[in-house]
Amino acid sequence: MTVAPAADGATRSAPGWPQSTLARVGIWVAVGVALTWVASRLLGSVGEFPQSWDVGLAEPISDARGWLIDNQRTHWLYTAILDPFSDVTEGAIEALESTLLWIPWYSYVGIAGLGLWWTRGRAAGLLGVAGASYFGVLDVWEQGLSTLSLMGVAVTCAVVIGVPIGVWSSRSDRVQRVARPVLDAMQTFPGFVYLIPFTLLFSFGPVTSLLATLIFALPPIVRATDLGIRNLPPGLIDAAAMSGATERQTLIKVRFPLARPAILVGLNQTINMALSLVVIAALIGAGGLGGSVLRALQTLQVGAAAESGLAIVVMAILLDRFFSGLADPTSRHDPARVKLLAIAMIPATLVGGILGWTTFPSQLTWSFAGGIDRAVEWAQVNLFDIADSGIGTGPFSDFITIRFITPLRELFAQDIPWPVMIGLVAAIGLALSGWRLAAGLAAALAAIGLLGMWELSMDTVAQCIVAMAMTLMIGVPVGVLTARYDRVRAAIRPILDFLQTIPSFVLLVPVIMLFNVGRVPGIMAAVLYALPAAIHYTDLGLRGVPAATREAATSFGATGRQRLLKVDLPLAAPQIMVAVNQTIMLVLSMVVIAGLVGGGGLGLETVRALRRSDSVGTGFEAGIAIVLLAAILDRVTRAIADRLSPPSAAR
Repeated sequence: MTVAPAADGATRSAPGWPQSTLARVGIWVAVGVALTWVASRLLGSVGEFPQSWDVGLAEPISDARGWLIDNQRTHWLYTAILDPFSDVTEGAIEALESTLLWIPWYSYVGIAGLGLWWTRGRAAGLLGVAGASYFGVLDVWEQGLSTLSLMGVAVTCAVVIGVPIGVWSSRSDRVQRVARPVLDAMQTFPGFVYLIPFTLLFSFGPVTSLLATLIFALPPIVRATDLGIRNLPPGLIDAAAMSGATERQTLIKVRFPLARPAILVGLNQTINMALSLVVIAALIGAGGLGGSVLRALQTLQVGAAAESGLAIVVMAILLDRFFSGLADPTSRHDPARVKLLAIAMIPATLVGGILGWTTFPSQLTWSFAGGIDRAVEWAQVNLFDIADSGIGTGPFSDFITIRFITPLRELFAQDIPWPVMIGLVAAIGLALSGWRLAAGLAAALAAIGLLGMWELSMDTVAQCIVAMAMTLMIGVPVGVLTARYDRVRAAIRPILDFLQTIPSFVLLVPVIMLFNVGRVPGIMAAVLYALPAAIHYTDLGLRGVPAATREAATSFGATGRQRLLKVDLPLAAPQIMVAVNQTIMLVLSMVVIAGLVGGGGLGLETVRALRRSDSVGTGFEAGIAIVLLAAILDRVTRAIADRLSPPSAAR
């Protein structure tokens, strides 16, 4: 059994799998590999999943879509329900956008500056002024307000729905038990997938974008409200009850004010998630900044894409800084002066709106798109193969594709017969958690084959594995460094915060500058997107190792390397598996988005479905396959994390 020195000089079992369990798992893996090799030789002619077994879900979905289109003007489903709902939703978005466009441009600069000054200080206020001015200087003012209006309606709906559900969940354990798996599922599935089913009912446009964004962004506000109210000190609630307050009065005057910081943290996460999906919704005609980025990417105008993409980043940073500061009750700077300036802005805003001073002065606009395009041309010529040395973006891309992506894709899709693949996944589930997990994993993988998505799914899995491996190869060592050295942690924290704030869609822009289009740019963007989670959870796990255990290991003569390998990493293994889980989920969502730049696999089919109404059926099948893949990978990594956790934590 793996042992770790204890503070009292004794040796205790390190949490995780005992050696007997590790040996058993090793035997399972060895047997599985051997059986896979034998079965591959015996069933070599079986090959891919039989196309004749395809249940053909795409055709009825397409037929249903056709029926909805033919009857959308006469059927009661549209005339009585969907059309009124669509009209109200579009009206709300258009009304908010019109209101935002009526407000003078200088008011937004003032609001951003005063808001960040109030919550973050004067330096942050200057950042707010510069950030808001960016939209006017780069001439993306109207696109920014269009994105802000759609996101504003989606976030408002999320708050109106999510806060009451969170309150209900906090007051009832039964409701929480029901809501938890639903919220887990909503957060596990890539947000990209939510766009597909709503296109069946509402076609392309803002309503579909709003509903998909609402579902994707709802879980954080529900969880934060539940957690914030549940964690309140019982004594304060009892004191309110003893003073004669009713349940409603206690909720409004005690619970909500005390839970306000937690709810605002959830609101901030909801806003970030809503912004990320609103941008992706440009694929179905949502417009705004996402539409500008998409059009520029489609025509390979990297400079224009960089301008709009950076505007999205600026918007995300401003909103994140403001609401995260608002969640901290101690971060209030010069409130009296800020209040006076805010009051002074009211008449200036009214006058400017009435006189039509809404557009940013054209004399102050500027563009750096041309410089970016020239830099891209230079990079593609000079960095593709530096001085014919075999080092550059081209050889690197070829190396990743030829050595890893293509062999893995062929291995999963062709070399390993499909019955063996299903059996191998079932064996993994059996070794980890028993027959129930094994049956679920096998059924999910078989369902992917029955949908006719086997080869595309194996392509996506291959990309996910390569991206995950690259992320962990970078993230875990960096996490070890940040856990051991506070200076390293402080140095890279702004970079990680930046990567976490950027909507995933925008990360495609810089990688295209170096790698053009194909699978490798999507993988590199996925690595950037998932890297903060890998570093954070590795750092968190290592910092959670008890100091007494480390000191005891050192007193026993362990070197720094020995302590890391035999004490710190085994004790941090559960958190590191959480890092693996989060990395896989983030990589999977990003590999799908990489279909925009020719990433192939399920992502490309999904993109086609969102671009062409005649491909909705196939896209629906691809979306289900993505959901099933996410569920398989999530359950496997969670099961491993449970086995690595101490018995009390695992239960």
